Amino acid sequence: QVQLVESGGGLVQPGGSLRLSCAASRSICSDNRMGWYRQAPGKQRELVAGITIAGSTNYADSVKGRFTISRDNVKNPVYLQMNSLKPADTAVYYCTTIPRTAPWGQGTQVTVSS
Repeated sequence: QVQLVESGGGLVQPGGSLRLSCAASRSICSDNRMGWYRQAPGKQRELVAGITIAGSTNYADSVKGRFTISRDNVKNPVYLQMNSLKPADTAVYYCTTIPRTAPWGQGTQVTVSS
């Protein structure tokens, strides 16, 4: 069964940056459209960024201009560069295929706080 592993989260001050990485147990990332989701406490999981196999991207309005999703189809991972972070970005971040054909990973916690 495919496993997705997210990493790169942490505690950062408002205005700071983080780069999240998503790796899979096999080449699922390079063979599928991929997305980064997040879930804040008490809120539903939401899609924040998606990338097609060809590299076309889309973003939630709340992160446009601040987040960048990218992929390395040779080395497998998918990245999420997050700049100008805000407290509202605090959440557990997950990656998966779009549509979702793999189980959710454990996610990586991003906390934006001074």
